[in-house]
Amino acid sequence: MRITVLAGGIGGARFLRGVRAARPTDDITAIINTGDDVTLHGLRICPDLDSVMYTLADAHDHERGWGRQQESWRIKEELAAYGAEPSWFGLGDLDIATHLVRIRMLDAGYPLSDVTAALCERWQPGVRMLPMTDQRCETHVIVELDGQRKAIHFQEWWILHRASLPAQSFVQVGLEQAVPAPGVIEAITGADVVLIAPSNPVVSIGTILGLPDIRAAIAEGPAPVIGLSPIIGGAPVRGMADSCLPAIGVEVSAEGVGRHYGSRKDGGLLDGWLIHDTDSATVPGVEVRAVPLYMSDDEHSAAMVRSALELAR
Repeated sequence: MRITVLAGGIGGARFLRGVRAARPTDDITAIINTGDDVTLHGLRICPDLDSVMYTLADAHDHERGWGRQQESWRIKEELAAYGAEPSWFGLGDLDIATHLVRIRMLDAGYPLSDVTAALCERWQPGVRMLPMTDQRCETHVIVELDGQRKAIHFQEWWILHRASLPAQSFVQVGLEQAVPAPGVIEAITGADVVLIAPSNPVVSIGTILGLPDIRAAIAEGPAPVIGLSPIIGGAPVRGMADSCLPAIGVEVSAEGVGRHYGSRKDGGLLDGWLIHDTDSATVPGVEVRAVPLYMSDDEHSAAMVRSALELAR
């Protein structure tokens, strides 16, 4: 079976471990959000790509949920001693090696998709990882700051301000000029099933779907599309989706997100929608099923995947 997954962040990374555990011999492709990417201290940082890569390689820090195991922070401390800003974004010593390899290849003219493939040669994630685009695309958040309406990078909003500044809107700079990375459209149109991971619907999945060619390929493609709710009991399990959804007028609920994605019969994306077994939702034109959705370990994540594939059938 050919499975294509739209994913971003730690939730997407954990879900992909479940896909791999449930279907270890299948052809799995992950299309990953790059809107969180940022350049700091001369390095190109791709948080979602790296989170997925490290998590699938079991090299991630299990307690933090992000970054490398057995990480140290001497370079970060030395940068702080120099007063080098920004000081709020922590780059671990081991993680910096990944960013150094990436920026060296990007500066040499390699596209991000080739760089990602080269990094994965070391980590062997067991999943084909594709950035959504090779073009630079960065999410900014419109907020009220110091009495003025400003656009700040998503990373600054989330890490420095901890999403405490109410988001008025989200702007993906560069998205209008971007095109899907090589292999992305083929992975969608050639899939037997497309899964939308329980990632942030606004800044992860929403950014991927902001590429019109990707949205059209999913909406018009032959494969059934099954989404999994990132909202349980009216709140995200992890992350800041509850701080993002109101900015686009979507209710923070499994039903709200399902209706936001919409039915393929009515020009949306979904054929099926999985919600947690304590929730309820009605999404017109979409078959909704309630199953356990907590990804407490790989087996629970794999069970979610099996439920999604059963619904697809």
